[in-house]
Amino acid sequence: MKLIDKYIFTKFMSTFIFVVLIINSIICVIDYAEKVDTFLKKKVPAQAILLEYYATFIPYITNMLIPITVFIATVFITARLAARTEIIAILAGGVSFRRMLVPYLAGAGILAILTFLMNSYVMPHANKIKVHFEKTYLKDTYYYDETNIHIKIAPNVYAYMQSYNNLSKIGYLFTLEEFRNKALKQKLTAERIEWDSVKHLWKIPIYKIHTFEGEKETVTSGVTIDTVLNLNPKDFESKHLLHETLTLPELDSYVQEQLSRGVTNVGVFLVEKYERFTYPFAIVLLTILGVIVSARKSRQGTGMLVAFGFLLAFVFVTFVRMSRSMGQAGTLDPLLAAWLPTLVFAVITAVMYRTVPK
Repeated sequence: MKLIDKYIFTKFMSTFIFVVLIINSIICVIDYAEKVDTFLKKKVPAQAILLEYYATFIPYITNMLIPITVFIATVFITARLAARTEIIAILAGGVSFRRMLVPYLAGAGILAILTFLMNSYVMPHANKIKVHFEKTYLKDTYYYDETNIHIKIAPNVYAYMQSYNNLSKIGYLFTLEEFRNKALKQKLTAERIEWDSVKHLWKIPIYKIHTFEGEKETVTSGVTIDTVLNLNPKDFESKHLLHETLTLPELDSYVQEQLSRGVTNVGVFLVEKYERFTYPFAIVLLTILGVIVSARKSRQGTGMLVAFGFLLAFVFVTFVRMSRSMGQAGTLDPLLAAWLPTLVFAVITAVMYRTVPK
């Protein structure tokens, strides 16, 4: 690495850290101001606020905004280099614009790899702590209120409950049906089904089993039966930010499990999965765009370029949120929803790249 590469790389990384600290400080102050009344009302221990909430909230915000903080840092450092005529000197010294991007891309590449690993395997564990804190202290008690619940728990087995109480972990008017060759072969009915938290299985008291062989029906009954089903009380718990608490393998497993049960509304989880792959590309792309928009020396000074950088960052964030919402709602294919903002800004970057001095 040449001296100029070390200089730009060091400036890039130090400025990125500075921007992250500033943005995190502002967001934490605003967040605390919004939640302080709730903290006091619910008498949340200070230790829990610091070690459970903000200790995980800060990495969460840092990770979520990293493409934007990288972009802002790039604009800031490049605008300063341009204002001091350093970029002109670099280009005049025979270094091409493409070659000048190398230290930027080196820093962006390191951050992109770290972001992917953090998003896929580290942050979900931290988010579990944050979400647990929010459910305990910030959210109201969750009550599962859906009725007439139909769940496919095996290729030819379907479960039904009229209602389910997630606090007592009891389902009411339970039915379990098994089909073979599209014909009903066996049907279990019971007034309720209860979760045994000690044995980790379902207990079905006072049940009847209807067995069908052609036109013949046999009915047997019993007082209680213990059974293991592809069904768990967690399936009826709050799904608040569940997609953010799953690692990449867990996301794949959860989506496959839901699809096997006939649940097709998994857009939230698919968008989350695909965005974890788009983030690293967005970091590299926005780094290049940041250099392009701020490489020229402006008569308005560095402030104008930094302000323009913030405007582009705002547009990108808005675009990401709109695309994400459409993907989660099923209006847009989740894969396209995750990649669309990056692809659009890639086109913008390619067009603007033609305008810079090389």
